[in-house]
Amino acid sequence: MERTAPDAAPPQPWRRRLHRVIWDVDTAAGRLFDHIVVIAILVSVGVVLLDSVHGWHQDWRRAFELSEWFFTLLFTAEYLARLASVGRPLRYALSFFGIVDLLAVLPTYLALFVPELHALIDVRILRLLRIFRILRLTAYVDEYQVMGEALWASRRKILVFLAAVLMIDLVMGTLMYVVEGPENGFIDIPTSVYWAITAMTTVGFGDITPKTELGRFIASAMMLVGWGTLAVPTGIVTAEMTVRRHARPPLLPRSCARCGSSGYGPEARFCQHCGAGLPPPGAAKR
Repeated sequence: MERTAPDAAPPQPWRRRLHRVIWDVDTAAGRLFDHIVVIAILVSVGVVLLDSVHGWHQDWRRAFELSEWFFTLLFTAEYLARLASVGRPLRYALSFFGIVDLLAVLPTYLALFVPELHALIDVRILRLLRIFRILRLTAYVDEYQVMGEALWASRRKILVFLAAVLMIDLVMGTLMYVVEGPENGFIDIPTSVYWAITAMTTVGFGDITPKTELGRFIASAMMLVGWGTLAVPTGIVTAEMTVRRHARPPLLPRSCARCGSSGYGPEARFCQHCGAGLPPPGAAKR
């Protein structure tokens, strides 16, 4: 079993060995590599979070800088190793995870070669890019892939649902603009639609509130409707994940040695025609 790589293994022997370590998850070396990368991602993100605390940044500035350089060099070595481990490095570099891997190391080098960018660190822009390292965890957890596939498969239903919610907010916001008016804070239709969205999502910032009895009645109705609609996208994605989880595994090319019938899945143990025992699921590949 191999994790999906952006390209086949390269022809050179040392690059093929590197490919097995980085992309093969069934070997001891591959699992150790994955564990090291995941731990490094979590610790490096934790360092960025702690460095954002003003008091700790002042007291431990040197330690944070050394830690950031350590993780930057570590992720740089990993990025270069991934480029060397595939037959077409450019294809990996332009893939989603290739770009994320580049973002994981780019900020520190930008601040080094362009000193003016140190000002950006003070406004947290480069730290924002460093937080993108957490996205790299999606390459090491299969559940992320399952959830992503469920979201993608449900995209049309979710978009239709969001369009319906937006239409309701537009209508109700316009109605509140007519009912309440500028004197009660509903100064225009966009502002009223903003209020409708906060009411529909049950956020309720309180910066704009209805003052009339009819306006409060409409707001109460929207809150109740919003409370019920919040579960709709969750239900859509959950249903799709359930369907995928219980989907029948693909049939393996196994056949009965006695009668020749084929098309048996990995759960089959005996032939349904003659009752003879079937070979193990992996026997057909030997």
